[in-house]
Amino acid sequence: MTTLEKLTTLILYNCHLYVTLSNSISNLTHLTHLELSNNDLSGTIPSSLITLPSLKEIYLEYNQFSKLDEFFNVSSSILNTLHLSNNYLSGPFPISIFHLKSLISLDLSFNKFNGSLHLDKLFLKGNPINVEPSSIPKLNTLKLASCNLKNFPSFLINLSALSSIDLSNNQIPGVLPNWIWKVQSLYKLNISHNLLTELEGPLTNLTSIHVSVVDIHNNLLQGPIPVFADSTDYLDYSMNKFSSVIPQDIGIYLTFTTFLSLSHNNLHGSIPNSLCNASNLYLLDLSFNNFSGSIPSCLMTMTETLMVLNLRRNSLQGQIPDKFSAYCSLQTLNLNGNLLHGPVPKSLAHCSELEVLDIGTNQIDGRFPCFLQNIPTLSVLVLRNNKFHGTLRCSKAKNPWKMIQILDIAFNNFSGKLPGKYFKTLEKMMHENDNVESVFIRMEITGIYYQDSVTVMNKGQQMELVKILTIFTTIDFSSNHFEGQIPEDLMDLKALIVLNLSNNAFSNEIPSTIGNLKQLESLDLSNNHLVGKIPMQLASLSFLSYLNLSFNHLVGKIPTGTQLQSFQASSFEGNYGLYGPPLTETPNGTRPDEVHPQPTCGRLAGSIDWNFLSVELGLVFGLGIIIGPIMFWKQWRVRYWKFVDKILCWMFTRMYLEYATDRGQTYTVLRWR
Repeated sequence: MTTLEKLTTLILYNCHLYVTLSNSISNLTHLTHLELSNNDLSGTIPSSLITLPSLKEIYLEYNQFSKLDEFFNVSSSILNTLHLSNNYLSGPFPISIFHLKSLISLDLSFNKFNGSLHLDKLFLKGNPINVEPSSIPKLNTLKLASCNLKNFPSFLINLSALSSIDLSNNQIPGVLPNWIWKVQSLYKLNISHNLLTELEGPLTNLTSIHVSVVDIHNNLLQGPIPVFADSTDYLDYSMNKFSSVIPQDIGIYLTFTTFLSLSHNNLHGSIPNSLCNASNLYLLDLSFNNFSGSIPSCLMTMTETLMVLNLRRNSLQGQIPDKFSAYCSLQTLNLNGNLLHGPVPKSLAHCSELEVLDIGTNQIDGRFPCFLQNIPTLSVLVLRNNKFHGTLRCSKAKNPWKMIQILDIAFNNFSGKLPGKYFKTLEKMMHENDNVESVFIRMEITGIYYQDSVTVMNKGQQMELVKILTIFTTIDFSSNHFEGQIPEDLMDLKALIVLNLSNNAFSNEIPSTIGNLKQLESLDLSNNHLVGKIPMQLASLSFLSYLNLSFNHLVGKIPTGTQLQSFQASSFEGNYGLYGPPLTETPNGTRPDEVHPQPTCGRLAGSIDWNFLSVELGLVFGLGIIIGPIMFWKQWRVRYWKFVDKILCWMFTRMYLEYATDRGQTYTVLRWR
C-alpha cells in the first residue's frame, strides 16, 4: 500500500475481486472516495477503514463481508456516506456507527444482524451510551432494511435533516406511531414487510402532511386507508387488511400522485369517479379487493397518461367502457376475475403500446377481437373463461401476434379449424431465448418498476406467474370446439414451453414434426379425436415433464424411451387400441393380432361404464308387442340392443362405443365421460 499513499479515489466496481481487506488500508490517509461494490470481498471490514482521516464516502454493497469491527475515536471523522447493504454482516448491531457526526447517508440493509436494536439507549461493551439527536445531526438518509429491528427508533423524530427512512423487511409489530409523520423534513418512508397492525390516530390531520413516498405494503394494517396531502407522489398500501370504502373525494388528494396501489386488501364499495382527478397517475392497482359496481368510464379516458390499470379479482359488473384515449399509453390492462360482459371495446385498438391484456374469467362475449392482432407490442393475451365464439379467422390482420409469448383463449366457444398462417408470425415463440428476464413496466419519470402477473395452466395445474419471464411461452386453446388437424405450422414454435389443446375435437394423427418443440415441458392433447400411433419423435422431447394424451383414438404400442415410460398410465388412458408400458403389454389383455378396430360414436371422452341392459331402459325403448320376442329370441335381442346403442349414441354426443374382449368373446360396450 505504500506506493498508493497519495491515492484519493479508488473505484473497483464489479471487478470480481476475491480478497479480504487488510488493516494496511489505514496507510491510505489521503483517500476520500472508496467504491468496491459488486465484488466477492469477504471477511471483516476493518475499523481502520472507517477511521481514515480524509475518507468521505464508502461503498461496499453486494459483497460477502461477514463482520464489521467496532471502532472508537471517530470524533474527527468526516465520513458522510456509508453503504454496506447486501452483505452477510452478522452479530450485534454496530451501534458505534452513530458516533459518525458527519454521516449523511447510512445503508445497512439486507444483512444478518441479530438481536433487537433499541436506539433510544444504546449499550456498548456493557456501558450505556445515550444517543442524543445532536450525535448525528446531518443524517438525511437512513436505511435499516432487513436488520432484525423489533421496534421503531423514536430518536428519529428529532433528526431535523432526515428525509429518507427505510425500515422495511424487519419484525416491527403493533402500532405505527403517529409521530413518524412529524419528522420535520421527511420525504420518503418505507416500512413495508413488517408486522404492523394499526395506524395510531387521529388520521384526520394527515392531509396536512407532505410526504412524497409512502410505502407501507405487506403488513397487517386494518381499518380505513390513510389519505395524505396532494403532494404525495407514491402510495403503496397493498397486501394489508384495510377494509373500508375508498373516500369519494380521494381524487382531490392525488393531484400529483403517479403510483397508487391498494391491491390485496378487503376494500369494498364502488370505485369513486374522483380518482379520475388524479391526472398524473401512471399506475392504478385496485386488484384483489371486493369492489362492485361498474368501471368508471373516465378511467379509460385517463389512458393518455395511465400506463398500468389493474382491477383484477373484484366483483365489477357491466361492460368495459369503450372510451380509451386516441393517444392511449396503456401498457398493462388487467380485468381478470370480474363479472364484466359485452364485447371487447374497439377503442382499445388505440393502445398501440399495450403489452399485457388479461380479461380472463369474465362473461365477455362476441367474436375474436381481430384488431388486437395489429398491436405490435402485445406479449401477453388472456381471454380465458369467457363467452367468445366463432372462428379465429381475421382477414385484415397485418402482422398478427409478432411479440406474443402467452396466448390463452381456453374455456370459450371458439370453433372451426385453426388457421396455420397465424402461427407463422409468432416470432417470439420461434426462436429459443436463453436470456431470462422479467417482463416489467418501467415508468421513466418516476423510475418505478412494476411487475406484471398472470394465471396460466402449466403441467395440469393452475399457477400464478408473478414475474412473467421472457423465456416462458405458452399456448392454451383448451376447452373450445376446434376441429380438424393440428396445424403443422404450430410445430415450428421451437421456444414453446406449454402447449394445451385438450378438450376440443381435433382429429387425424399427431404431427410427427412435434419433435421440433425441443423446449416443450408440458403437452396436453387429451379429450380429442386424435387417431393413429404416437409418433416416435415425441420420445425425443427431453424437457417434457407433463404429458396427457388420454381419451383419444390412439392405437399401437407406446414408443419405447425413458421419457414416455416415465409418465403414469393416466397419461394414456382412454385409448383402447394403445398398449405397452406404462399400460398393459397388450391392448385389453389380448394378443396384438386380436385387437379389433374401434367403433366410432360421438366423442371419446371418459371411461365410466353405463350398463344399459336394465329393465328401466327396456321399458323406455321397448314396446309391449316386442318385449316377448326380445326376451326369448337371442337374434332379436342382439339387433334390439344394437339399435338402442345407435339411438343413444346419436342423442348423446358424449357417448362412444368400444370393443371389449372377455373369455374369447367380443362385446360392444357403450361408455360415457
